[in-house]
Amino acid sequence: MKGMKVVLVLLLATVLLAGCAQQEKPAPTPTPTPAPSEMEVTIVTGGSAGTYYPIGGAMANAINEFAKGVKATAVTSGASVVNARKLGDQEAEFGLLQNDVAYYAYNGVEMFKDAPVKNLRGVATLYPEVIQIVTLKENNIKTIYDLKGKKVAVGAPGSGTAVDALQILKAAGIDESNTDIRYLNFKEVSDSLKDKTIDAGFIVAGIPTAAVSDVSSVRDVQIVEVTDEIYEKLKEQYPFYVQVTIPAGTYKGLDEDVKTVAVLAMLATNAELSEDVVYEVTKAIFEHRDVLISAHKRAEDITLETALDGMSIPLHPGAEKYYKEKGVLE
Repeated sequence: MKGMKVVLVLLLATVLLAGCAQQEKPAPTPTPTPAPSEMEVTIVTGGSAGTYYPIGGAMANAINEFAKGVKATAVTSGASVVNARKLGDQEAEFGLLQNDVAYYAYNGVEMFKDAPVKNLRGVATLYPEVIQIVTLKENNIKTIYDLKGKKVAVGAPGSGTAVDALQILKAAGIDESNTDIRYLNFKEVSDSLKDKTIDAGFIVAGIPTAAVSDVSSVRDVQIVEVTDEIYEKLKEQYPFYVQVTIPAGTYKGLDEDVKTVAVLAMLATNAELSEDVVYEVTKAIFEHRDVLISAHKRAEDITLETALDGMSIPLHPGAEKYYKEKGVLE
């Protein structure tokens, strides 16, 4: 009987020890909630021979390195008009385009009269897009009036460049009834000038532009003057134009300053994109301008102080938040 008691005591002690051990067993480590995946965004730019492409690529680099939770890819595209439509259709999250084209898109005029892009929103204006009417010195074309009757390329079909070119030519009394108008993109303009199959071509971009530099490497180029008279006519009807001067030496063989006109390049997005994403993108671009400047000299004109100059469409709330933080907006 005494032995039975000892066995019972031992059994009871074993059970109690097992219970204590079970109680002291640490609770399982909770599985952490996975971090939200990064937002992947596309920046639509322009052709590889223009300024949009290197600037857009540099923006993507700055975003990838410094924007929290955002990864960007810059892709070539048909530039302003195409980019406005892609943003409106949410085929891209960001795009580079001219401020006049943005205005046309948002308000449903010009090439957007049948399909306004009401969800287009502004992020920042960037730099002057200079209207460069490029010819060869041997053609002896000095001012825009000399283009009458010549073979003139006005930009890709449906592009913002083509719209600008036709408006400027019209102010000088030039149209398809009296001049051989051709629709070519920047690279095609460059190649055609080198081959001497056109007399002049319009290129609208920040200066210096690769397509023009390409021509000047093998031919003596001249930039055609847009006279004060033409500028005054344009300004009456199209408030986006500003008068600028292309400095001598911008391109090899350009020996004198040349007067012309310009619009403004801008970065746009759509209203559906989140405020946080647009805020992070805006912050990355302006706080790491050195990344942009290393890619193209024109990025030196991209400053916080001028980011809202010529803003022709409503601002996205994400960009607005950043500008308020920096004191650009009240």
